[in-house]
Amino acid sequence: MYYNSLIEAIGNTPLVKLNSVTKGIKGTILVKVEYFNPGNSMKDRMALKMIEDAEKAGVLKPGGTIIEGTSGNTGMGLALVAIAKGYKCIFTLSDKQSQEKINILRAMGAEVIVCPTNVAPEDPRSYYSVAKKLNKDIPNSFYPNQYDNLSNTAAHYETTGPEIWEQTEGKVTHYAAGVGTGGSMCGTAKFLKEQNPNIITVGIDSYGSVFKKYKETGQFDENEIYPYMTEGIGEDILPKNVDFDLIDNFIKVTDKDAAIMTRRLAREEGLFVGWSCGSAVYGALEYAKEHMKEDDMMVVILPDHGTRYLAKVYNDNWMKDHGFLESRDFATAKDIVTSKNGSDKLYTVQKTEKIGEVVKMLNKEGIDQVPVVENNHFVGSISTTKLLEKLIEDPDIKNKEVSEVMDDPMPFVAMDNTLDVLSSMINKDNKAVLVRDQAHEVHIITQHDLLRAMSN
Repeated sequence: MYYNSLIEAIGNTPLVKLNSVTKGIKGTILVKVEYFNPGNSMKDRMALKMIEDAEKAGVLKPGGTIIEGTSGNTGMGLALVAIAKGYKCIFTLSDKQSQEKINILRAMGAEVIVCPTNVAPEDPRSYYSVAKKLNKDIPNSFYPNQYDNLSNTAAHYETTGPEIWEQTEGKVTHYAAGVGTGGSMCGTAKFLKEQNPNIITVGIDSYGSVFKKYKETGQFDENEIYPYMTEGIGEDILPKNVDFDLIDNFIKVTDKDAAIMTRRLAREEGLFVGWSCGSAVYGALEYAKEHMKEDDMMVVILPDHGTRYLAKVYNDNWMKDHGFLESRDFATAKDIVTSKNGSDKLYTVQKTEKIGEVVKMLNKEGIDQVPVVENNHFVGSISTTKLLEKLIEDPDIKNKEVSEVMDDPMPFVAMDNTLDVLSSMINKDNKAVLVRDQAHEVHIITQHDLLRAMSN
């Protein structure tokens, strides 16, 4: 037997039992190892489905160009399909993606355009917007849009779900997966729940992503969005492929916990997998500790291969620089907040308050900067330095509103960001950062806080 092309080898990946990292966990934890796909990731499944559905619909014609915004793995799957079917490829990636992913895509003949991460999705520079514009400008091109193209979900409904059901002989009781575009989570969950409505689904999210809070409150909270490093998980948008009714629970995982678990999977289980795989397993085990019983069986998706992350999570120096190696003691934003023992009350001012009132408050509380809020959203910031300059220029400015003189809002950072990362973000233009804890309380970290932490 042989395959007519590599894309015929997509799917039917193995289930492997975890034995070491699961010590103390009740029940059985199985992982579906998706790097056995020819493109080394689960994204091969939906890449093939999206292209074949586009061909059937007449949207993609011979000799056409596939244009997609990707975190790397979808691009690899689309590149494989394009080679087999004779299409060109252009991919847009955010600048947080690993260089290995960029190199692999270029090696497969794709054009790669790198876009900034820390911009809003609707910003014309974002990798979403750049892909959409290229699609409009280039004749005979197709924009699969993995986020909203329901062929993504259908691919996993038709393949991943049935495979898990058959491989576990219908004994699966829990299903866990990272949620990014939502296709693998929701397509698989839909099939499994149709076979057994009692199956519990657990979505793994990242700090800095909107999913968990949206599931629990129905509120799309922009204050939940801030930069994080783990690739391929979480979002600052709500893709159409994410059906929150199919996800019973969300667990959030930090960059650090995900990175450490990724390395443990390689060292203790022989699974050389990607960073979001560590997120999925860590989050799944956190859920299992509290909720699984002896007879339960959980299946966790491991999306991709470790070769994409050789310069990051598998690089000791990179791990040390980011405070992710347990052998080195790095203070983090969480350590700074904890050390204050609740003494870091966050003062805020309304956008419509008068400057004179703000000056009185700053003097009374002895603080140098304060966030500006409007309808519970952080919309700007005020510093004593800026106010002093403005008051010298125009003493009457104290009767004007804060909105007329405020600076950009203070950025949010993740709780596990280390001192070196925090210090790079706090500078002459940005006097402080904000951090949100697990209880959704917001804390401020200033230059004084950093100096105190560095001197300990």
